[in-house]
Amino acid sequence: MTDLSTRYLGLDLRTPIVASASPLNGELASAQRVQDSGASAIVMPSLFEEEIVNEEIELNRALDAGSGHFAEALDYFPNVDSFATVSDRYLALIERLKEHLSVPVIASLNATTTSGWARHAALIEQAGADALELNLYHVAADPERTAAEWESTDLDVVRAARAAIGIPLAVKLSPYYSAMANFAREVVEAGADGLVLFNRFYQPDLDLDTLEVVNRVELSHPGELRLPLRWIAILRPQLGDDVSVAATSGVHTGTDVVKAIMVGADVAMLTSAILRHGPDRLRLVEAELTTWMTEHDYESVAQMRGSATQTTSGDPSAFERANYVQMLHSWSTSSSR
Repeated sequence: MTDLSTRYLGLDLRTPIVASASPLNGELASAQRVQDSGASAIVMPSLFEEEIVNEEIELNRALDAGSGHFAEALDYFPNVDSFATVSDRYLALIERLKEHLSVPVIASLNATTTSGWARHAALIEQAGADALELNLYHVAADPERTAAEWESTDLDVVRAARAAIGIPLAVKLSPYYSAMANFAREVVEAGADGLVLFNRFYQPDLDLDTLEVVNRVELSHPGELRLPLRWIAILRPQLGDDVSVAATSGVHTGTDVVKAIMVGADVAMLTSAILRHGPDRLRLVEAELTTWMTEHDYESVAQMRGSATQTTSGDPSAFERANYVQMLHSWSTSSSR
C-alpha cells in the first residue's frame, strides 16, 4: 500500500496535501468540509494587524462623536466592559477549529510592527494553534530604503515571533528578494522552522472609465507552480532536511503535488483549486497522487521526496541561467500551433 504520510513543521501528516489560507478555512463548517475531503492540515486566513488597528480607530471615533457638544448624553449609554475585536474573533476561531477538527490547524499572521508580530503570535499560541505561518507581505516601494534595510526588518520580525512562541514557525516569502538563497538561509537562522514558497501578491488593475484603481482577485493557474518548483529545487540541498518546505501557488492536480515533492517540498498547498472546484477537489488530487506513485513504483512520499533537486537532477544547470539560451532556442513556430 502506498504510504502518503509526511512530516511538516514537526507535525505528522497523513498526506502532503495541505489546504492553504482561504475563506473556506475561516469558518468552522466549511473548514470541516475541507478536512473531511482530505486536507491533512489547514492554514487559516491571515490575521492582519491593520484590521485590528482600523477597528480600534473606528470604534474610538464612533464613541467620541458628539461628546464635545452633547456630553450629558453620554450618561444615557451603558458601560461596556469589553467587546469582541478582530483579534478576539480570530483567537476564538482557532479554539473552535481545534475543538472540532482532527488535523493540525496552522494560524497565519500578517502584522505591520515588530511588537504586533510578537504580541499576536503569543496570543495565537495560547489559543491552541499547532503552528504559525508568518506572512511577510509588503511592496518595497520606498526609494529611500535599500534592499538590505527591508531584509533586516523582515529578519527582526522573524526573530521577534520566534522569541514569543514555542510552537513551530513557518515563514511565507515572496519571490522578490534580491538574493533569495541567502535570505532564505538567514530566515532559517533567525528562527524559522520552515519556508512557504511563495506568497502570491495580488496586482491592482485600472478602470479606464473611472480611472480608479480596482482590486481584482484572480485565482492561480498551474503555470505559476514553476517558480516555487525552481527555488525549492535550488534551496532544498542548501537548507538540509531539518528545515520544512511547502510549495504553494499553482498547485491544482495530483501531478502538481508530485512535482513539488520531487524537487524537495514536504507538502504542497492548495487554495485556488479548492475555491474553483470545491473541497471535493482534494479527493481527486489525492487519488491522482496515489495513482501516479503506484504506476511509477514509488512506495512512499519519503522515497519520492527530493528526487529532482538541483543536486540530484540529471541536469543541475536546468534550474539556473545555464539553460536559459537553450530554452529560448527550443521555441519554434510549430510550438504555437
